[in-house]
Amino acid sequence: MNTTTFAPDPARLADLEAGTIMLDPGGHSSFESGHCAMEVVAWLAGLGHTDAPECASTVLRTFTISLNDRWDDEQRQALVPFLPRMIGTGNDGQDEARSYLALDWLIRTFTPAWLDLAGLTAEAAELRGLRRIADLVAAQTAGPVVRQARMNASAAGAAAWDAARDAAGAAARAAARDAARDAARDAAGAAARAAARAAARDAARDAARDAARDAARAAARDAARDAAREVLRPTVESLQASALELLDRMIDPSQN
Repeated sequence: MNTTTFAPDPARLADLEAGTIMLDPGGHSSFESGHCAMEVVAWLAGLGHTDAPECASTVLRTFTISLNDRWDDEQRQALVPFLPRMIGTGNDGQDEARSYLALDWLIRTFTPAWLDLAGLTAEAAELRGLRRIADLVAAQTAGPVVRQARMNASAAGAAAWDAARDAAGAAARAAARDAARDAARDAAGAAARAAARAAARDAARDAARDAARDAARAAARDAARDAAREVLRPTVESLQASALELLDRMIDPSQN
């Protein structure tokens, strides 16, 4: 357990709450040159410039940095209200519970959302139907379901199951940053490609009527990208909101 008492600096906390501190992606050489979420946590606690402040849980750090660096400038600011609450979570004895929360979310919320999008609804439903993964026994019980679903899934979904399976060990130790990234990329791939092909076909046909062949190809690429983004948007927005709910629960697992 942590024996050092940490608390936010009142003046800096006031600045944060006033909206004068904006979060930036990536790491920075100084606070003046930019600051990610965890660099702001260190700043609030008066610990110097670092993205690994001792006052904060390492599980929270991993998960928060993942969100900070993958979200856009607007969405990233949604992390701000959570940052003062992270102070004092370092070595508080709750990281195992936090890790299981992350693992449960990855397997029963995050991955099924992308599998639904890829048309693998039966496999998604099986994962959602698992009992809450809050301990090693529950994680082990989930194993056969995940393995069976993987065997039933198409090649488009198999990579997502690989990511979820590999994440089980990693998330139990830290958080599911890389596994979540891979699951999103692979499971959404089939849906995104299908939307892109359809949009490209229609856009190329329409553009070819009035433009040269090169212009038609450019228009098709743009339309494909926009169409794929629109297909993914509801899932992305839903999971962003879900990730914030998860972060809230991970800060104080004793309340779950």
